Amino acid sequence: MSKSPAKAPASFAHYRPETRLVHSGTLRSEFGETAEALYLTQGFVYATAEECEARFKGEDPGFIYSRFSNPTTAMFERRMIELEGAEACRSAATGMAAVTTAILAPLRAGDHVVAAKALFGSCRYVVEDLLPRYGIESTLIDGLDLDQWQKAVRPNTKSFFLESPTNPTLDVLDIPAIAEIAHAHGARLIVDNVFATPIWQSPLALGADVVVYSATKHIDGQGRCLGGVILSSEAFIAEHIHNFMRQTGPSISPFNAWVLLKGLETLAVRVRAQTETAGKVADFLAAHPKVSRLIYPGREDHPQAATVRKQMRAGSTLVGFEVKGGKAGAFRTLNGLRLARISNNLGDAKTLVTHPATTTHQRLSPEARAELGISEGFIRFSAGLEHPDDLIADLDAALAAA
Repeated sequence: MSKSPAKAPASFAHYRPETRLVHSGTLRSEFGETAEALYLTQGFVYATAEECEARFKGEDPGFIYSRFSNPTTAMFERRMIELEGAEACRSAATGMAAVTTAILAPLRAGDHVVAAKALFGSCRYVVEDLLPRYGIESTLIDGLDLDQWQKAVRPNTKSFFLESPTNPTLDVLDIPAIAEIAHAHGARLIVDNVFATPIWQSPLALGADVVVYSATKHIDGQGRCLGGVILSSEAFIAEHIHNFMRQTGPSISPFNAWVLLKGLETLAVRVRAQTETAGKVADFLAAHPKVSRLIYPGREDHPQAATVRKQMRAGSTLVGFEVKGGKAGAFRTLNGLRLARISNNLGDAKTLVTHPATTTHQRLSPEARAELGISEGFIRFSAGLEHPDDLIADLDAALAAA
């Protein structure tokens, strides 16, 4: 990736996450602005033809074109690098652009991918439908079963892919153990860390090779724009990601990068408050007579509570629960809410709820949804920044209508 011609600030990597989220990566212009500058430009000019040639050869570390790199985008990427503890980062137009690029860019026809079945619907489409069109084989397994990861490996297996916690049932997969299996067979592990956020889980430190985010979620956190992030080693980004993105163009807008950069400043504060609220909501729902199943990674009754303690620093901003009465009961609950809003997004300052069977996972067959634990009565709850007591009262009234 092209680098800014300006002298980069000292690294903030030795500071705690909250400090890094405010200061890392800032590049100030000659005006000395307090807030990071927004560079809404497509291209850049050169003093001479020789300088232009040097830029394109990679001999001069300046910017060339905003499809490749941009000062605002570079600041966002640098902040993500220091937050995640990665060597390199590339931002993308959306979370799915990041996922698709991270999976597809290193592969070629004849390669093989092993992925957990419990994936966001669009992620599963990439693995299950898109890759085979280009001669890349894929195998979907129960990601919680380590033996299945082991048995699914083939001589041509190049990548493992998983979400943890999973969307929407909040299963927590054993990242270090799965990374060990991948590396023993010469494969890389790609982890979608959206539900944990970089505040509560660090996949690279746990053994993953690549971590991806939909920055649309918690990183923005206020429903304003789309974005995605790929973090890995300098070698992986240079060899597989940089040229793929440069030539195919799933680039983030500098404006969106600026919005996300500002969102990072409050990420830790928001995620901590939302996680505290999610825990209180989960405790309320667990005791409610109309809730037949409750899943929350911060509770001891979570099926993978031991794994949560091992690799996560706290639970999640998400809660999954099943309402008695199937789809009709779930719909009555959703329609009875007055404060929480029905939306397929998550990680927002506003509390959002959705019915995965008819939204994010509707393209899966009923049998596939049942296998993943996505019942007709299942609801995904994304805690916002409202007072938890108000949200609990809202849920209580809505469940009474169910």
